[in-house]
Amino acid sequence: MHTIINFLNQKRTIRKSLIFLSIIFVSFGCKKENNSKTEVFVTNESELNEAISKAEAGNTIIMANGVWKDIQIKFIGEGTEKAPITLKAQTPGSVFIEGVSNLEMAGNYLVVNGLFFRNGYTPTNDVISFRVSEKKVANHSRVTNCVIVDYNQLQRDKDDHWVQLYGKHNQFDHCYLAGKTNGGPTLRVDIRGNQSIRNYHQIVNNHFGPRPRKGGARGETIQLGGSFSSMSPGNTIIANNLFEECNGEVEIISSKTNFNEIRNNVFYKSEGSVVTRHGNYAIIDGNYFIGDGVNKNYGGIRLVNTGHWITNNYFYNIIGENFRSALAVMNGIPKSPLNRYNQVTDVVVAYNTYIDCKSPWQFGVGTNISQADVLPKSEIRSARALRTEVVNNIIYNKVGDKNVIIEHDKADGVTFKSNIINNQSVNFYDTLKIKAADFTLTKVSENIYLPTLTNEYEIYKGFGFETITKDLFGNSRETKNSIGATVQGEYIDPEILDKTKYGADWYSNEIEPTSPNIVVATNTEDDLETKISTSKSGDIISLSPGKYYISSPLVIDKTITIQSKENEKAEIIYTGTKNTPLFELNPYGILTLKNISLTGNGEQIVFSNLKENMSNHYGLTVQECDINNFNYVLKAYKQTFAQEITFKNSTISNCENGIELSEETNDKGDYNVEFLTIDGCTFTNINQNIIDYYRGGYDESTIGGNLLITNSTFKNCGSKEQNKILLNHRGIVNVAIHNNSFVDNKVKLVALLWGAKNNVASDNTIRNSGIIKTEENLKQKLMY
Repeated sequence: MHTIINFLNQKRTIRKSLIFLSIIFVSFGCKKENNSKTEVFVTNESELNEAISKAEAGNTIIMANGVWKDIQIKFIGEGTEKAPITLKAQTPGSVFIEGVSNLEMAGNYLVVNGLFFRNGYTPTNDVISFRVSEKKVANHSRVTNCVIVDYNQLQRDKDDHWVQLYGKHNQFDHCYLAGKTNGGPTLRVDIRGNQSIRNYHQIVNNHFGPRPRKGGARGETIQLGGSFSSMSPGNTIIANNLFEECNGEVEIISSKTNFNEIRNNVFYKSEGSVVTRHGNYAIIDGNYFIGDGVNKNYGGIRLVNTGHWITNNYFYNIIGENFRSALAVMNGIPKSPLNRYNQVTDVVVAYNTYIDCKSPWQFGVGTNISQADVLPKSEIRSARALRTEVVNNIIYNKVGDKNVIIEHDKADGVTFKSNIINNQSVNFYDTLKIKAADFTLTKVSENIYLPTLTNEYEIYKGFGFETITKDLFGNSRETKNSIGATVQGEYIDPEILDKTKYGADWYSNEIEPTSPNIVVATNTEDDLETKISTSKSGDIISLSPGKYYISSPLVIDKTITIQSKENEKAEIIYTGTKNTPLFELNPYGILTLKNISLTGNGEQIVFSNLKENMSNHYGLTVQECDINNFNYVLKAYKQTFAQEITFKNSTISNCENGIELSEETNDKGDYNVEFLTIDGCTFTNINQNIIDYYRGGYDESTIGGNLLITNSTFKNCGSKEQNKILLNHRGIVNVAIHNNSFVDNKVKLVALLWGAKNNVASDNTIRNSGIIKTEENLKQKLMY
């Protein structure tokens, strides 16, 4: 009996212990049940939507690896600072958002992590939006470790943003964005409404990869606000990002709100500038601007408006001019409307270093007083910079520069103090603004060379300068100060181009170079078509001698070279239907054609792109080819764009139309190709549109369109040109026509040059073909 009683007592004790443990379990939760409650694994859209609708603070929603197609995610929830709601990939980089898809988020303390947007486009204005409606925005939320690549609308003129921030205290960090080709900034901060002003957003540690040239405005990488909200405070921070080959337009970052900070970023071989386009009181501090000393499109900082502080920045091999100079200080419009150019006032440019930069300081940029006859008074930029200080800066030139400072208009409102230059004893005529000095450089890394000063130079101490407490490298200026971007001392390589410091940790844009395959094609039926479709990007298709009869367009959707195998030119004879192209250039189609004869029946097109859905760029190079008997040589349709089109050492004859790139007639500053080059070619019996290259809409900050015609002959062309101009390039900013021969062309003008822009001609022979005329100020249709 005693044994039984002991057993029952032990059983009761165990039961009490289990009850006590269960109370603890219910009160505090066990690890396994807690995980099952806070982590929800979803495999499809309905499960995702249900998980979001039930999510509570501290919950994590895990999206299964794989492709999520045609999904519109609305991530709405209320997390807390210590317990955010997280939406993340099962494996970062293995959750692919594709098709017509996007992500919108609203609420507080939300985190998105590890998603990969590709092979699609957004159905709305944004791929990732920090709001779901005008009033329902995200605050204290974060998007991190995500990637968006080539996620473009099908039409170039359909603008969108890949990321748009609303609300307050949000963060976009450690992401990679690259390949945007349609209109609209890659990332934008919206400031309209009290819910989004004084936002204190942080855009940090991202890698903004290559953005191809857009061919017009609306191609910024980052835009902060807009013209008509530019009087509002933004307080956005852009810091520690890498901008690599961001070539969308002349503005890489366009600051259009007040009190923004742009710090410690690297701008590497990016064709544009950081621009204080609207808004005031920006801080641009500790940034690196790295060029190559060759490309004039790499820029620095362009200033408009009031109260900016430009400090501790480093400029290397920046040789851009005017809008793209290392430091461009613009003229403003008196009493400017919000969407134009306000006068530069009360700006500080201090403690910066310029190494091998051409004419790095340019003032009065954009002045257009000479164009008063063709522009309304409201467009004349005549207001020079006032109360601006350019002080404590260092310039070094390996090769002396006679024009260190360029004044497009007088810099009489600018104070210059304590600036020095080593110009290799070359006279630079501005000794009151900057003093000659003898100093050397210390190599810190491949792109960073810093001055070694053996003498002490007076440091200008302006109002508020005590707030500049750090240098480019973060060293203290309070105990040991010096002019230039860095204080003197030992320098440690900051490894600014170590890409592992930026962007998503699971993604790299480094591509191992590969050798092209050489694929031999014969003129047997369908062999060329098969070789083109099955070849890989970068391959070379070598045509055996003979005639190739092609009855339908050859689709080019990759980088490919087609050339004759031997010295004897292969001949492609196109028998396709009227107005169809021999070569149909699709998105990503980059075609090089070498040493081939192309023959049509007078009704077809040699090269054209798609009429619709050109979601990405194409390109064309034609070398040592003979083209005859077509309707069009090249026909580019609206909303299509090529970075480069080149015809070299080729003959073009007996065609109704030549090279037509003129369908961007919306007059918004857009054009169809960035660089059009005609070199060593012969045009004979081309009736019209010999070269028709158009950019409509006056926009002084779109400085593109580049036409080079050299060493070429034009004979018996232009008989049907309605405007009697042989070479049409209206609105193109950079035009060079050199060393050509024009004979028996039935026109009044060979070309009408725009004298106020970079349109030039020289050493041309003209006989029975009219003249080359320069009109200083062509009247243009305003975009505004």
